[in-house]
This record gives sequence, C-alpha cells and structure tokens, in this order.
Amino acid sequence: MSRVVRAALAGAMLFTAVVGVRAVVDEKLGKGVSLTEATPIKALYEAPDKFVGKTIRIDGVVTAVCQEMGCWMAMGDAADAEQIVRLKVDHEAGIVFPISAKGKSASAEGVFEKIEAADKEGNEAAAEQAAQTGKASDFGKKYQIKAVGAILK
Repeated sequence: MSRVVRAALAGAMLFTAVVGVRAVVDEKLGKGVSLTEATPIKALYEAPDKFVGKTIRIDGVVTAVCQEMGCWMAMGDAADAEQIVRLKVDHEAGIVFPISAKGKSASAEGVFEKIEAADKEGNEAAAEQAAQTGKASDFGKKYQIKAVGAILK
C-alpha cells in the first residue's frame, strides 16, 4: 500500500473517530434544537416582554436542574451567572432534564412566556429553583421558556 493511500486511510479513520465521539457526547432531549441563532440571555433580561410568545433558542451552561422529576432546568451564560433563565416542560411532554446536566454546556429552545398567576407548575418551578439555588430573582418568578427541546454538550 502506498504512503499516500495509508495517509488517506489514517485521516479517514481519525475523522470517523472524532465525529463518532462527538455524536456520543451530545445528548438530544425532546426535539433538540433547530434554530441556528441564539437569543442572548442578557437581551431577555433587558426587554423580556419583547420576546413573550416567540420561539427562541438560548445557549449557555446549566446552573440548576429539578431534583424531583426533571421538569425544569436553569441556564446562564456561565456556571456562576447572575442572569439565569429557567426552561420548563410539561410533565407529559416526554422530556426529562437529567440531574447530570448541571454544569454542562447546553442549547435549548422553546416559547418564551410570562408566568401567569394560574400557572401552578410554572410557579412551583420558580419556587423550587429559588430554594435550590438560594437566589430568588424577580425575573425567574415572572418568565420562563416552555421548552420543546435541548442539546446537552
């Protein structure tokens, strides 16, 4: 076998190994993520009502996860971020956020919504997040993303 053929084979095997490892590392939850552009978390904090009702994507680090049923997770720009957005799923949605997601990079998408007084699950998730993190932000009590999918990296 010629040197060129061996080099090409070695390169192809390396590419396959790297791509294969990457596919195993990313974990798709629900529908995953289809939007290509992320909305900065800072922008949500600056003008939240501008985004209400819109499907958005956020990228960041998972800062907290529901310890009971995996029905919510919170994300910030960094693990110690002050500005955090909670992603909530309905219990029957078929998505469970794993506790092991905490500290991982993630992308997630869904509809940005204002939590209404009658939204029992949204208000419970806000209270659980505040208890778990020791931070009860006004933003977290009022807004969340109704998630349809995420990718953990």
